[in-house]
Amino acid sequence: MGNTPLRDEELARVLYAKHAAPLLAFVQRLLDGDRSSAEDIVQETLLRAWRSADRLPSEAIRPWLFTTARRLVIDTYRARRARPPETSADPLDVAADNDDLDAALDAVLLTDALAALSPAHRAVLVDCFYRGRTAREVAKERGLPPGTVRSRLHYALRALGLALHERGVTRP
Repeated sequence: MGNTPLRDEELARVLYAKHAAPLLAFVQRLLDGDRSSAEDIVQETLLRAWRSADRLPSEAIRPWLFTTARRLVIDTYRARRARPPETSADPLDVAADNDDLDAALDAVLLTDALAALSPAHRAVLVDCFYRGRTAREVAKERGLPPGTVRSRLHYALRALGLALHERGVTRP
């Protein structure tokens, strides 16, 4: 029993040291740069992780944190929307409805995950999926063999899936 407060304190420190900075950056992007609100959400997220530490597998902590933080952002948005407009001038009130917010959060999440990829992988994904080019067209434009483009595309999709998983996306 005597070690429990020390272990709890150490767990809180480890959670903060390992996850606070990337989590804060993620939440701040979701909140359009509102650092104060982002810090509150990160603090609540880490507190919930600390309370649930015995139930979280160590390999799933970061996805759990990002998912929890995203849900807290949505909850914050919904709570602010429920208030009369004259009580808040928050930028989150500008969103038309929950679908707009979800789409905006998804776009931020995807942009953040794409930024984690290597430039070569990101370029191939953007060319193929956002510009609608075939692997052969990309190969010709970039002066690469078509096999290299297909290989980069394969590994880029795997890396993107991993980056999204790290950010709490657990389904396709």
